[in-house]
Amino acid sequence: MKKRVLALGLILIMVLAIGLSGCGGDGDDAAGDSSDVQTLRVSYVVAESHASHIAFEEIFKKKLEETGKFKVELYPNGQLGGDADQVQAVSLGQMEMTVPGEAAMSGIVPEMELVGVPYLFDSIETARNALDGDFGAYLEEKMAEQNLVCLGWGEVGFREISNTKREITEPSDLKGIKIRTQEVTCHLNYFKALGANPTPMSFNEVFTGLQQGTIDAQENPVALTYNSKFHEVTKYMSLTDHVYSAAPVLINKGIYDGLSDELKETLNDVAAETVAYQRELIAQQNDEDLALIEDAGVKVTKLTDDQKEVFRKAAEDSIWDSIIDTYGQDAWDLAVKYNK
Repeated sequence: MKKRVLALGLILIMVLAIGLSGCGGDGDDAAGDSSDVQTLRVSYVVAESHASHIAFEEIFKKKLEETGKFKVELYPNGQLGGDADQVQAVSLGQMEMTVPGEAAMSGIVPEMELVGVPYLFDSIETARNALDGDFGAYLEEKMAEQNLVCLGWGEVGFREISNTKREITEPSDLKGIKIRTQEVTCHLNYFKALGANPTPMSFNEVFTGLQQGTIDAQENPVALTYNSKFHEVTKYMSLTDHVYSAAPVLINKGIYDGLSDELKETLNDVAAETVAYQRELIAQQNDEDLALIEDAGVKVTKLTDDQKEVFRKAAEDSIWDSIIDTYGQDAWDLAVKYNK
């Protein structure tokens, strides 16, 4: 009996000691440090070898975690789902961050379709200036209405067509070709106007689709094509530069607004540095990976300015007016005013 009373007494002393340690002193400081750390899960569909993942690993994750105020978890290769799913998750607050292709956002923010209008921008510099300027600010206001904050505009680059059938140098070469596109109205209408059969498909299904003949072609920037190994299941690539693809860095608005001013400033600064590095790296990868695709046996065709003009004119004739009717002349002018 005495032993039992003694044991109970020791247990009571331990419980009281633990409780007291959580009420002040060093224990309280430790608990505060843990609760103050903001976890940011960042999801995207690109592979670890892509510029976006490298930039987020070497700059974003490293520098934020060095502050002791953030924990950053990176999820490449579409581990947590496709772009559209992750944009939805971030908007609903089920996920902290994502870096999608901008087209995947058009289901939530319709105005994002404007970024990927075929031949909207005449150069990479033009696209960057537009997104870093008034046009980007206009889109960021629309994002905020859907609980999304854009921390910066990374990029994927201009989209090119690769296929299993034949060399493509003019629109008629696309007649009857089943080409995977994103589920974006202006993309679907444009390829239909060219005579192709556009087929919306999840990015994660493209390789198998090409391999099994479900689709004949796909269109993505060079580095994304190479890092996703699409060059292994295609024979031809044509440098059409038909659509510019951005990679906005998105965070849930509630999470962002909940940060202190100091942490917001830190996050903004690190995001800006990440985007600058990502843009530099993706330009380098697009150049280097083109040579690797060619070395792998793919016939790469660089269109002349005259050949590209035929594709551009087809876009102007088939879809530009409907885009202006949908989103308004003012929004259109915000984008194209940056062209040379």
